[in-house]
Amino acid sequence: MDKELFDFLYSDLQFIHGVGPVLASKFDEVLGGRRVLDFLLHIPSYVRPREILDSVMGAQNGDTITISLMVKSYKKGGVFHGRRRPSQVLCVDKFAAPVVIQFFNVKFLDYWVEKLPIGQWRIVSGKLDITNRGATINHPEFIELPENAEKIPTHQAIYPSGFGLTQKTFSNVRDQIFKTLHERIDTHNCSERMAEFMDALEHVHYPLTNDDLAPNGTYISKLAYCELFAHQSAIAINRRARTEQKNIRPIRTKKYDLIDKFYEMLPFKLTGAQKNTINEIFADFQKPVPMMRLVQGDVGSGKTMVAMAAMIKMAETGGQSVLLAPTDTLAQQHFAKLAPMCAKMGLICDILTGRDKGAPRREKLTSLKSGRTKIAIGTHALFSEDVEYRDLGLVVIDEQHRFGVQQRTAMREKGNNPDMLALSATPIPRTLSMTIYGDMDVSIINEKPAGRIPIKTTKLPIFKVNALIERIATQVDQGAKIFWVCPLVEQSEISDLTAAQERYEQLNKRFPGTGLCHGQMDKKQRDKVMAEFADKNSKMRVLVSTTVIEVGIDVPSATIMVIENAERFGLAALHQLRGRVGRGNLQSYCILVYGNNISPDGIKRLDVLCESEDGFAIAEQDLMMRGVGELLGTKQSGWIQYHFVNYREHRDLFKLAQKAALNNNDSDKIWSQQLRNIFDCSTIAGA
Repeated sequence: MDKELFDFLYSDLQFIHGVGPVLASKFDEVLGGRRVLDFLLHIPSYVRPREILDSVMGAQNGDTITISLMVKSYKKGGVFHGRRRPSQVLCVDKFAAPVVIQFFNVKFLDYWVEKLPIGQWRIVSGKLDITNRGATINHPEFIELPENAEKIPTHQAIYPSGFGLTQKTFSNVRDQIFKTLHERIDTHNCSERMAEFMDALEHVHYPLTNDDLAPNGTYISKLAYCELFAHQSAIAINRRARTEQKNIRPIRTKKYDLIDKFYEMLPFKLTGAQKNTINEIFADFQKPVPMMRLVQGDVGSGKTMVAMAAMIKMAETGGQSVLLAPTDTLAQQHFAKLAPMCAKMGLICDILTGRDKGAPRREKLTSLKSGRTKIAIGTHALFSEDVEYRDLGLVVIDEQHRFGVQQRTAMREKGNNPDMLALSATPIPRTLSMTIYGDMDVSIINEKPAGRIPIKTTKLPIFKVNALIERIATQVDQGAKIFWVCPLVEQSEISDLTAAQERYEQLNKRFPGTGLCHGQMDKKQRDKVMAEFADKNSKMRVLVSTTVIEVGIDVPSATIMVIENAERFGLAALHQLRGRVGRGNLQSYCILVYGNNISPDGIKRLDVLCESEDGFAIAEQDLMMRGVGELLGTKQSGWIQYHFVNYREHRDLFKLAQKAALNNNDSDKIWSQQLRNIFDCSTIAGA
């Protein structure tokens, strides 16, 4: 019986009664898929009560009501004297109070005339708009005959929707899906656990109150546990498969003496945390199974030097290493920093990006294939089809959350079970590291290099921004470089957030030669601006930007970071932006400029930044204040995107799911496999 259920869950939505291919494609855009299962995992956001009234007298503006109305007359809409007017249906309620039903699409007037014939009663449900002109319902959601009043729900589940999909469409498709489940598939004859799972899904699709959709509610908690168990089972299987493999590759032997030379040329001493992490990596190299290690380190903690030590150690064995960066700019900066060090040791270090064409690219590919190039730094170009390596032993992925599972897998397949070292400058709370990266060993670098001066962080109201500009003018005159970050590119009529374009025009008048950088620019142009700002000899002293500079640019001479509308950013993003300064030996500053309508929570977030530079402590606060959905955000393509799980509410469930996954017995294996299929656990660390 489970097979029949799964066949239905995986079927295309277009075959549900009343859907079809056009509507299914619209669902695909909203759900991220067009299977019945994709619909079922897309649960309502909240419940909208529909109050049943006899009269609009005494009703509140904005209420969603259900009311009996007698149709009196029509007023046809159209364009009159250049103004567009809606079609109106004039009605009265049981107490003769007038109610106007308005339709703005005049093409369908004949349809509404048929639905609302003059002289007859109809049950109408929609949002009530009360003005000095009277009571109006615009485009009612339900119009039914009095004998069909039960078709109008007293509590309506409201789904996250998109263009071309109404709430009525969602409810109709939902009803058809569950009708089919009850008619064709007896879920009571499915396995007990699957029946419980489907029952919980049905309850959240037919909620009576918002409590039914609360994270700590009975049904959401049950679904959250199932989702966690599925993910933790996938992680446990991956980890078990990796650790149980024996002798799948030979242990590498040392051929050259390089690592001591590397240590000697460093102009600084490694921190204790860096040394511990390097030792853990070197120990992994001696194991018969590939390393899968995540290095978490705060901004400026020295992760790059740890990665460099690992690549030098690999070169000692004759193996090749690649350092995969998310942007051209970051790849170029890594190359500029690491290539001279390699040259002093006699190692060939090269860079490969999408910019390389023709003969220069062919030369680089030949050097990689021959094994002459020991360290390659680059972007996605490193795992293009035509790129071959003689002996790829180590893959280092910088800002690993910017790369999805398929990209990481493509890079691994370029070698014979190469070691994998992932770097992340976005700290994840210690309490979550092992649940998110359960199939990886985790090293934490929680020390800053000696000599780093703490960044002074302050907050400032927006009305003082002109005074701030004059204050930083002194710093500019003395040669300082300044980041000025805005959340929007162009000014919007519906938003009071400062636009990068508008702020750029103002600052360019005060500081000629100011740069502008945002995501809508051509990538080459954006990289050119960033490179010019990073050049210590450049006359560009101020760079106005959106968050595209959150990672991927290293400017030691930049000492001031101004973030406008800082209350609109999450703590993790603010901490990352702040980390763009304070990378040299000069005192640096971060000014958090907040708007006039900042909330108490917004002030609290900014206070956390002003009081701490510990990225892990900040991440923990961010988790507690916003939850993991916003903490990780949509950019984090390599991280788990949950349907039901709320990290704040379900921490205990994490522990239970982990324990159950690690102790997965025979009776649980079929169930865990079903859940892994339902929640598509192929997205988890290559599962």
